[in-house]
Amino acid sequence: MATHSYSLLPSSSSSSIHGQNHQRLNFSSYIAKGVLPAKVSFHSRRNYHLNVVLMQDVIAGAVATPATPVENEAPFKKLRDGILSSVPSTQEFKEAASFDVSKDESTVSITVVGASGDLAKKKIFPALFALYYEGCLPKHFTIFGYARSKMTDAELRNMVSKTLACRIDKRENCGEKIDQFLKRCFYHSGQYDSQENFAELDKKLKEHEGGRVSNRLFYLSIPPNIFIDAVKCTSSSASSGIGWTRVIVEKPFGRDSDSSAALTKALKQYLEEDQIFRIDHYLGKELVENLSVLRFSNLIFEPLWSRQYIRNVQLIFSEDFGTEGRGGYFDNYGILRDIMQNHLLQILALFAMETPVSLDAEDIRNEKVKVLRSMRPLQLEDVVVGQYKSHTKGGVTYPAYIDDNTVPKGSLTPTFAAAALFIDNARWDGVPFLMKAGKALHKKRAEIRVQFRHVPGNLYNQNFETDLDQATNELIIRVQPDEAIDLKINNKVPGLGMRLDHSNLNLHYAARYSKEIPDAYERLLLDAIEGERRLFIRSDELDAAWALFTPVLKELEEKNIIPEYYPYGSRGPVGAHYLAARYNVRWGDLGI
Repeated sequence: MATHSYSLLPSSSSSSIHGQNHQRLNFSSYIAKGVLPAKVSFHSRRNYHLNVVLMQDVIAGAVATPATPVENEAPFKKLRDGILSSVPSTQEFKEAASFDVSKDESTVSITVVGASGDLAKKKIFPALFALYYEGCLPKHFTIFGYARSKMTDAELRNMVSKTLACRIDKRENCGEKIDQFLKRCFYHSGQYDSQENFAELDKKLKEHEGGRVSNRLFYLSIPPNIFIDAVKCTSSSASSGIGWTRVIVEKPFGRDSDSSAALTKALKQYLEEDQIFRIDHYLGKELVENLSVLRFSNLIFEPLWSRQYIRNVQLIFSEDFGTEGRGGYFDNYGILRDIMQNHLLQILALFAMETPVSLDAEDIRNEKVKVLRSMRPLQLEDVVVGQYKSHTKGGVTYPAYIDDNTVPKGSLTPTFAAAALFIDNARWDGVPFLMKAGKALHKKRAEIRVQFRHVPGNLYNQNFETDLDQATNELIIRVQPDEAIDLKINNKVPGLGMRLDHSNLNLHYAARYSKEIPDAYERLLLDAIEGERRLFIRSDELDAAWALFTPVLKELEEKNIIPEYYPYGSRGPVGAHYLAARYNVRWGDLGI
C-alpha cells in the first residue's frame, strides 16, 4: 500500500474538536504496527473527498496489514502512547468514512442550552428566525432547544412562535416563513450535568444531520454556575466528530480576576480558545460596529482622535426601570460588573485602540488588549456609587431597589456608578474617560460623547459670554434608542447681528435608512456560525479588563461603602457631578 502523509488533528479528548495547529506525520510506521492515527482533520471542504478516501485507505490498511516488529521502537513509544490515549475506535473511523461523498454539503446544528429561559425566548430564537428570514442561515440547519423542563417539540414551537415577528420592511410570506422555521426546531429535555442526556441529544442531532459534515454551535443561555458542567457534557458527548464545534458563553465571566481565571481554565479543559465565543451583545450594536468605520474611513476624524484635540470622552448608559424581579441575580454582581466592566469597557477599548494591521479578528483584538493593558487600575476616589430609592411622581409610587422581593434587605449593591479612567499611552495621556451607568434613571440611553478642546484664541469667545463649554464641539454617537450620530458645531444665526448658535449635524438612522436595524444577537449569532471572532472577547482581553476593576470592587465590598441614594426616575447621585467637575468636565447629557 502506498505511504501517504496525512493531516492530523491532535486531541486531548476523543470527542473534542480543537484548533488549527495541525501536525504533519507519516503514517507508515503506525500502519505497519496496526495502530490507527488520531482524528483526521476535515477543516477544509475542498479536501473532504480526499480525506474520506484516505481514511478508508487507512482503515483497510490497518486491518489488512499484520503487526510487524519495528527496529528501535523506543523512540516511537512516547509518541505512539500519546496518540493512542486519544485515538477513536476503528468503528468511529468507519462512521466518519461512511459519510456520503456525494453530499458535499455541510449542516449546522444550533443547540440553545437553557431554551426555556427568558433570554432564549426573547432574544435567541427571534434572532435565529430573523437570520433565517434574511436567508443568512445555511441550506441545511437544525435548531434544538435543550433544558430541564419537560416539553415536546410542539410545545417548544408554540412557545417560540409567540416571540417571532417579521421585519417591518419584509412582511411578505411572513406566516409561511414562520411555519418553515418552526419545522426546523426541536426539543430535548435533560440535565445540564448529564453526559447520558447529552449523548441522547447527540443521537438526535445525527438523525437530523443526515450523513452530512456536521457543524455544531451550542449557545449556553444558563446561569454561570453550571457553565462547566454543560461544557464538559457537550465536549465529551455531543461534539461533532467531523466538522467544527463552537460554544457561545454569556456573561458574567466571573466576579473578579480570580473567578474569571478559574472559569477560563475550566473551559479550556474541554475546549480550545478558538472554540469559545464569549458574547457581549453590546459589541453587536450597529453604532458600536460603526465606530471603527467612522474613525478609520473618514479623514476628518482620525487626525483629531487624540489628546491633542479631545478634552474628554464620556460613555453613558442609563435605564429608566429598576431590577423588577431580577434583583436576585443583579445583587450578586452590581452595576460595575453588570455594565461597566464589560459593555462600556469594551466600547472604550474599540474607541481608543490604535489602527489595527487589518480587519482580521486577531489584529483588532490585539489592539484592544493593548489599550486595556495601558489603563490605570480604577481607584476608589475615582468612583461614585449609588442606589435608587423609592420616589412618588405624578401620583405613582416607584419602589426602592431594596423593595424588590428578590433583593436581600439592607443590600449595599450599587445600581448606579460613575468612574474616571485613564489610558497611559502617547495618544491618550491625561484625557479622562468618564463612565456613567445606572438603573431607574430619567431616560433610557446608551451613548458615547466626545468633547473636543476649546478653540485656542477663539475670536468669538465674547459671543459665548463666560460659558466656554457651550462653544465646545461635541461628537455624540447614540447607540440606543433612536440610533444617530450628531456633531455639535457653532454657527451664526441669520440676521444683521453677530449672534452665535449651537447646531447639530445629524445622521438619524431611522430617517436615513429605510432598512430596519438588526438586533445585536442576530449579528453575533451569524458571526459565530461563520467563525468570525472579531466581536467576541478573547481570554487575555478578559484578564486585562478584570485587572482594572478587581481592586476597586474588593475595596468597595471590604469597606462596606454605603451608596449615595437617588430618587427613582432622577438623574442619579449628585456625587457623579462632583467627580466630573474634579476633572473639569460637565456631563454632556445634562442638557437633554
